[in-house]
Amino acid sequence: MTSGPGPDVPPDDTASIARLYALTDGRTRPRHILSMHTVLGPGPRSPRGVPDESVQIVALCRQRSRPLVELAGTLGLHVTAVAVLVSDLIDAGALVLPIAETPGQDRETQTLLALSAALRRQWPQATAKAG
Repeated sequence: MTSGPGPDVPPDDTASIARLYALTDGRTRPRHILSMHTVLGPGPRSPRGVPDESVQIVALCRQRSRPLVELAGTLGLHVTAVAVLVSDLIDAGALVLPIAETPGQDRETQTLLALSAALRRQWPQATAKAG
C-alpha cells in the first residue's frame, strides 16, 4: 500500500484549479468591468447564500475600501476568481464601487463605468449601434 505525498511534495495544481472552477461555478469573466485597481466598498446589503470567500471579501471591505488586487492577495485567490465573486456581490448589493470624492477625470470615468455597468445589468441583451 502506498502512502500519500510527503510534506516536501508541492500540492497538485489541478486541485486548486478545480477549487476555483467550483468557487465561480465555472465562470471566467465578471459581469462588471473591473480592473485590478478597482476600489470596492461595502454595500447596503449583507451577502446571503454565498461562498465563505465572498463573506470574507465583504468583511475586508467593511474594514476599509480595498482594491480588487488586494482582496485577491489577502485571500490567496486568483484575481479573475475574485473579480467574478466581486461582480456577484455588486449585483447582490453587498459591495459598491465608491465614486471618487475628488473632481476630475477619475471621478467622471468611474461614474461612466458605473452607469455603463448598471445599464448592462438592466438590459443584458441590448447592443450599442454607432451612427
